[in-house]
Amino acid sequence: MTTNHQSSPVRTKPWVPVFVSSEEFDDREREYVLRVIDKKRSFRFHGSQEESDAARLEKLYRDRLNVSHCLAVNAGTSALIAAMIGAGIGPGDEVIVPAYTYIATASAVLIARAVPVIVEVDDTLTMDPQALEAAITPHTKAIIPVHMKGIPCQMDEIMEVARRHRLLVIEDVAQANGGTYKGRALGSIGDAGCFSFQQYKLVTAGEGGMIATNHDIIYARASIYHDSAYGFWGLNQYPDVKLFPGENYRMSEINAALGLAQSERIDSLVSRLQRVKKRIAAGIADIPELQLQRIPDPDGDVSYSLNFFLPDAATAERFSKRLAEEGIPNGTIHNNGFADRHIYKNWTYIMEKQGASERDTPWNCASYTGNVEYSPDMCPNTLDWLSRAVSISLHQSLTEEDCDDAIKAIHKAMGRN
Repeated sequence: MTTNHQSSPVRTKPWVPVFVSSEEFDDREREYVLRVIDKKRSFRFHGSQEESDAARLEKLYRDRLNVSHCLAVNAGTSALIAAMIGAGIGPGDEVIVPAYTYIATASAVLIARAVPVIVEVDDTLTMDPQALEAAITPHTKAIIPVHMKGIPCQMDEIMEVARRHRLLVIEDVAQANGGTYKGRALGSIGDAGCFSFQQYKLVTAGEGGMIATNHDIIYARASIYHDSAYGFWGLNQYPDVKLFPGENYRMSEINAALGLAQSERIDSLVSRLQRVKKRIAAGIADIPELQLQRIPDPDGDVSYSLNFFLPDAATAERFSKRLAEEGIPNGTIHNNGFADRHIYKNWTYIMEKQGASERDTPWNCASYTGNVEYSPDMCPNTLDWLSRAVSISLHQSLTEEDCDDAIKAIHKAMGRN
């Protein structure tokens, strides 16, 4: 990479807003939220479910995903926990998670009283199917593939491994709402799919989440777990499923109204993002030193992030600084663009096997007879990919001129005209 700087940067205008989702707020969100206020009903189980915005949101996702059941909850983490409890995961079980994901994925496993097993990601920055299979033990109960940064995982390979070993698959779709894999909606491929509606996500309700599944028992048990008083509302469709203690993960009607308004425009939002990403990716495809992230199904990419790799970590860091000087902010592991809380080696309480109780954790409980060990260098391939990666945030508001600025800036930062 040679230096080819001019005195003035390619771009002096701001790049993109922080949020994809809340930039879309308009009269629709206002109307739906005010409708809840006018009804004076903020709790979904007060009154008819036909008039509940949480119930409307669940129906929207059942229809979008073509699944039998959806359950609205108060957070993506809550969705993961309730889905695992619904699937019967608990003490004595191991659950395989990728080394690159938000810490909540692994934390949810611990809250379900199971043990997280951390495996490598590959050049997709999602779970490596070969590393997944190598990590399976007699204690393995489930796999949580995470569709990171809107990129669909290699679901054919993951599902083949899971079915051959009779393992459950719970998709973490927190960062990929609206994405697909070979024509199927992400979240509908595994035994359950879990979504987040937190503000950094493609769809926001401020906070919120959703569980999607075709399994009656998973849905029934997740419903029981998401509401400690679920048995009192007269909604249990599966009386043969025994009640047990639960949390309070219910979604409020106000969150549901906001999520409903946002979710009604997913397809338009993803379409705009895909146009932006395709234009920039095509414009930099002629740079041999730059390796674009492999995407298992480009048509299913949510496309709010452009990620690529440089030959080594030092080159990536130099390039990143030059690109920023040209007016295109970008992320690396050196500037928290690949946030520490998403990289396994920084998950301190997991690396050190710290639970809420020192005497009784998922690792030392009587039900668990395995021996999972963690270390900061246990996933060298993941650290190598991330150390060489550069990420540029994209936004649906970017114009063709904006995209062309990014293309020109990337070429210039690489020492090309």
